Parts: sequence; structure tokens; C-alpha cells
Amino acid sequence: MNNQYNEAGNAEKKHEPANQYHILVDRDNIKVEKECLTGREILTLAQKIPAERYQLNMKQKGGKVTKVGYDQTVCLSEPGIEKFLTLPLDQTEGETLRRECTLLEEDEEYLQSLQLPWETVNVGGMPWLFIHNYPIQGGYNVNTATLGIRMTPSYPVAQLDMVYFYPALSRNDGQPIGALSPLDLDGKVFQQWSRHRTPSNPWRPGLDNLSTHVPLADHWLDDEFRKRPGHAISA
Repeated sequence: MNNQYNEAGNAEKKHEPANQYHILVDRDNIKVEKECLTGREILTLAQKIPAERYQLNMKQKGGKVTKVGYDQTVCLSEPGIEKFLTLPLDQTEGETLRRECTLLEEDEEYLQSLQLPWETVNVGGMPWLFIHNYPIQGGYNVNTATLGIRMTPSYPVAQLDMVYFYPALSRNDGQPIGALSPLDLDGKVFQQWSRHRTPSNPWRPGLDNLSTHVPLADHWLDDEFRKRPGHAISA
């Protein structure tokens, strides 16, 4: 972060006073007047009050995510800070999220950065990842869904392919979505979206992972409305 516009803002802003910084907390860009802040101060600035009801995490370049204590000081001039993430601590007792398959450390760090509940499940001898409450853009029949990804045994050398949604998605404007099929999975009927990488943009072992595959779901959701624009798209 610098005193013009921090790395989390992903932009450059000129003529900022030398004592002003910008921090990104979740999706909110917040201007601050001092270089070093405690975790409690960052939560308060983000209107996460009382702070004790939230956990603060700091995401750095390379995907590393670390917990920031309430009284721990973070100096915004430290290199590599990308953003801060908050996690509500109001979960009630309920069904335990399963961890039946081991993920790469970088994948777990990415999933933590999403701040969404997730689990790994062995289904018929095949490892699967389920990301719950995944946000679905406006224009579809639901606002959130479970996003499923088949984690092939030879991943990360072998590619991740396609995405799966539960419940099934449809467009509010009634227009069809192509290349969909049902799949019985973990006691539910998921909707398979047959979407694949192109020969000009193949899977890159050593570079691609969950952090480059999951965002493709958003691209494919958006692409439906680019291919067949709707006349009345409601959220």
C-alpha cells in the first residue's frame, strides 16, 4: 500500500495528501488518515460493530491470508497487502461442513478469501468441492446457489473443467440456456454447465488453480446475457 492509492484499490489516484491511505475491506474502499491501524480500528472503520462479532483477515500478494488480532497493529506501508476480509462470528451450531478431501494450501487460502462456507466431499470415489451461498448475478431465478467443482485426482496437473449449480439456474426473461444437463450428486440434482477452456487458452499447470477456475463461473453466467441479451432482466 502507498500513500496515493493502496494496492487493494487496484487504481492510481493523484493528489492525495501524504497522510491519507485507502484500504479495501471486503468490497468497500475506505479512506484512512494514518499509516498504522489495529484490527479493531479497521473493523470499526468498516462498520463491523462491535468488532468482537467479527474476525479480520488480511490477504497479501500470492494469496496468503492471515488472521489479524483486534489489538494487532498493521502498517499500511508494508509491502504486499492487497485487502482485508471480515468474517461474521455469529454462526450457530448446525451441520458440520465436511472435509473429506485434501486441497492444496493455495486453494484453501483462496476459498477462505471468498468468505463463503465450503466443503470437500468424496462422491463415488471422486473428490468434489461445494461452495455454498455462491452469489449469482441478477437476471437468474436465484440470488445464491451451491457451486460444485469436480476435483480430478490428477489435479493440479490435469485441468478443472465445467461448473455445477444447485439449485438449477434459469433466466428470469425465459430465454434458454444452452449445454445444460442434470447430474445426481450428493443426494441432490445439480445442473451441469458444459463450459470448457479453448485451445488458445488452455489449462496452465503450475499457474491455474481454484483461484483461476472459480471466477470462470461468473464469466459464463455473464456470457449468457451477452450471447442472448434480455429485454427485461430483473435481479
